[in-house]
Amino acid sequence: MINADSAQVYADLCILSARPLDEEMKGVEHSLYGAWDGATACSAADWAQAAKAEVAAAHAAGAVPILVGGTGLYIRTLIEGIAPVPEIDPQIRAEVRSLPVAQAYAALQVEDPERAARLDAGDATRVARALEVARSTGRPLAHWQQQLSGGIGDQVALYPAILLPDRAWLYERCDRRFHSMLQRGAIAEVEALLARALPGDLPVMRAIGVPEIADFLRGISSLADAETRGSQSTRNYVKRQMTWLRNQPSEDWPRVESEDFNIEDIFASLLRD
Repeated sequence: MINADSAQVYADLCILSARPLDEEMKGVEHSLYGAWDGATACSAADWAQAAKAEVAAAHAAGAVPILVGGTGLYIRTLIEGIAPVPEIDPQIRAEVRSLPVAQAYAALQVEDPERAARLDAGDATRVARALEVARSTGRPLAHWQQQLSGGIGDQVALYPAILLPDRAWLYERCDRRFHSMLQRGAIAEVEALLARALPGDLPVMRAIGVPEIADFLRGISSLADAETRGSQSTRNYVKRQMTWLRNQPSEDWPRVESEDFNIEDIFASLLRD
């Protein structure tokens, strides 16, 4: 198993990322789980480079590498390659990332309207990325994405499966999941993160649940409010994920639209010659 989830890559986020526990791995080798310290941001390019090595190692050992996770940008970068975007001017990056997401999105609608139309107005990470690229390079992100390189899609046989369970069913599980995390140590996990005094713009500090629980620990909000906001953030992310998965991957990738599925049967059908 090779992790393709942008939160589960961080060693600091075991509970809040729902990283599989040792007993859940059942002796199967899992890689790139907790592989990055939270002080170091893991970009899609960083992850893709590490994933390529893991895929190659699995093939060399005569094994089948299975990528699991919902970070579409990670998987797309591995398969299709990465855009050769020049280094972003640090001052421009700082200015863009200090903007409230609504203001950044409004600016993007002017400076790169095509990209703005394709993004969720509340997706702070992607909005900021598109805006900083447009301002720093003078060209929209689409210009650079037309020059993708380094992907492995043409070198491997892909057997994809996109799981799209009923949204209402999934939302209810999201609420139960966040409540369970609070009971199982998520508060202590965030407390340990805050003790490290890491910069607030690092991905690990912006992961779902971290800002909400941090506000509770700082006395800004109640635990009940942190749970409500954390659950809502999870559902919002699920909505964005499902929209991306329905529309972005190739139409040839099978969509499994039911929560009542047998994962063993799915793997068997994917790997059958």
